[in-house]
Amino acid sequence: MPERPRQGLRPAFRRWRARRPFWGGLLLALGGGEILLTEKASLKVVMHIGMQGLAGYLLPTLMVILGLLILFNPSQRLFYSLTGVLLALGTWLTSNLGGFFVGLLLGVTGSCLAFGWLPDQEPRVSRRRRRRAARAAGQGLGEEAGEPA
Repeated sequence: MPERPRQGLRPAFRRWRARRPFWGGLLLALGGGEILLTEKASLKVVMHIGMQGLAGYLLPTLMVILGLLILFNPSQRLFYSLTGVLLALGTWLTSNLGGFFVGLLLGVTGSCLAFGWLPDQEPRVSRRRRRRAARAAGQGLGEEAGEPA
């Protein structure tokens, strides 16, 4: 039975996601969002808002923007990811120790994932398909050698 092309929203999203550093951009944007949310914490919880509060809001906002730019403009991912990691590290000083370490770690991890993404890689083949191909290749070799399958 020949494979028919997949139809629907989910396969289209998978194809879109495969052509860009999706997880890196998403983690960077989530890290910036988390830091922005910690800025709204009560004063008993807030540890440090630096430089009149402006940088405390500016750096995580830029992290969110860079995460979205990585998703929608992956050709410039190297610049965006380097800038993102610097901004994430800068939130250590300006925004509640980088959103209580969570936003800082999400931002740095996302930036590193985006930086290391290679656009020209072959698409991954699922484990199930690799096993099926290995079995088919093994059966073909066994029949040629005169062994029953």
